[in-house]
Amino acid sequence: MDQACTLIGAKVAEWREMGLDPARCPVRDLLDRIGDRWSILLLTMLAAGPMRFNALARAVPDISKRMLSQTLRTLETDGLIDRTVEPTVPPRVTYSLTPLGKSLMPPLLGLITWAEQNHASVQAARQRMAAMVAAADAVGW
Repeated sequence: MDQACTLIGAKVAEWREMGLDPARCPVRDLLDRIGDRWSILLLTMLAAGPMRFNALARAVPDISKRMLSQTLRTLETDGLIDRTVEPTVPPRVTYSLTPLGKSLMPPLLGLITWAEQNHASVQAARQRMAAMVAAADAVGW
C-alpha cells in the first residue's frame, strides 16, 4: 500500500511539474465519464458477456430507460462498448464490451474487490461521523 501511495504521489508531482491543466487531466476526464452512477454498473454487467437493452434494464432495475439509453450511448461514444443492430423486425440490439472496455476490467475488478472488503468499514466510519455531527448539533456547534 505504501508503495502505491508513493507512486501516486510521484505521478501527481509529475503532473504539477508539467503544469497539467486540470481541464485536460486524463484521470479527471475519464472519471467524469465513467464515475457516474450507472456506467460502472453497466460495464460490470457487460463483463459477463453481450446483453440486450431489456436484459440490461432488468439487471439494473433502478435505472430509467432514458438514463440507460443515455449511458449506453456515452459508453459507446467513449469506445468502451459496441452496439450491434441486427436487421430483424423489430431490430435486435446487443451491447458488448470493446477491447478498450475489456482493458478496463482488471482495474475495475480491483475496485470491486476493495469495495467488497471495505464496505463495512466505510459504513462504520459514516455512522461515527453522523454521531459526531449529531453530538455537535446537540450542543449547538
